Amino acid sequence: MRAFRIAYDGRPFHGYQRQPTVPTVEGAVFDALETLGVFARSDRDRPAGYAAAGRTDAGVSATAQTVAVECPEWCTPRALNGELPADIRAWASAPAPEGFHATHDATRRAYVYLLYAPDLDDDRAADAAAILDGEHDFHNLTTDDAGTARDLSIDLDRDGAFLRIRAAADGFPRHLVRRLASVVRGVGTGTRSPAWVRRLLGSEPVDGPDGVPKAPPEPLVLTDVSYPDLSFERDPEAAASAAEVFGDRGRAARVRARVAARLASVDGADPNTVW
Repeated sequence: MRAFRIAYDGRPFHGYQRQPTVPTVEGAVFDALETLGVFARSDRDRPAGYAAAGRTDAGVSATAQTVAVECPEWCTPRALNGELPADIRAWASAPAPEGFHATHDATRRAYVYLLYAPDLDDDRAADAAAILDGEHDFHNLTTDDAGTARDLSIDLDRDGAFLRIRAAADGFPRHLVRRLASVVRGVGTGTRSPAWVRRLLGSEPVDGPDGVPKAPPEPLVLTDVSYPDLSFERDPEAAASAAEVFGDRGRAARVRARVAARLASVDGADPNTVW
């Protein structure tokens, strides 16, 4: 049994979980494992021992998604990368004990949400985060009916026009982080109050106009999954491949942003301020 750390740009995919008619991260991982001969779909639905740390939504990215599978020793991160699309890069691995389960054995997961917030009051946003931090029942911030009580750690820091929201917990109900981002933004912009946040954490359901919408998925990244009994070894060649691929994408994205800013100058703004 071996566990792999995988990074991916989630934007081209319809989420992590395999679906029959659209591209998914899990589908690409299965294709790579099948091409490598680790398993055959004609014999089984999924590789032996396979599990993943979590199922990210469509558009959500990851730097440390973790998958485990029974595979030969030669099945390394760089071997996987030889068959994976460029959007997905394995970069580290660890031997895992018999019976290891990448979902159930994870003790903590961490996400970062990059909230575009030049108009947001950081002190008000911090007030909202302080209320959300700790052990609460987040039933008003998820559609899940069970597993909604969690011990959440949340902190914020400013990065230019962005507010970085870091959230960690033993597990996350569906869409919780995206709704946390909406709460922080609502209070930070002054459209919501700290009292509203406390009401969300109460026992009564809050829906309708007072409910919490999901923030967009693209700014969300799964950044860590903790396994106390595993020691991951970074594969230098595979990690360099990931850095190169995603570095190129970052540079291309900055160029696209500059072009979009230039186009926005048609409203009369000085083009020198946006170019």
